[in-house]
Amino acid sequence: MLFVADNAKNRIEEIIKSKDLSDEYFIRVSVVSGGCSGLSYKMDFDNESKPNDQVFEDKGIKIVTDLKSFLYLYNTTLEFSGGLNGKGFYFNNPNAARSCNCGESFAV
Repeated sequence: MLFVADNAKNRIEEIIKSKDLSDEYFIRVSVVSGGCSGLSYKMDFDNESKPNDQVFEDKGIKIVTDLKSFLYLYNTTLEFSGGLNGKGFYFNNPNAARSCNCGESFAV
């Protein structure tokens, strides 16, 4: 399962409304090689499903990931922190053994 924190849900809904995206759009999350800790998160809006997609919905937000990425993302929560010192979107990943200071890459 992938989860969405209330603060991330609110921000996602604001973005969807401001970009006038249809109900067909969802959040696509993946894990790619790179970053100072070895693996990085990738997140974007998408409206095209792929054959091996894993689909989750939390708090009315649909999150889609590929099977390989899901192995790294299991039980991860998408968070959002705003304001001057905010990080923007970030992942609270219980599977990460370590992460870099920027919070954009991790290792397992």
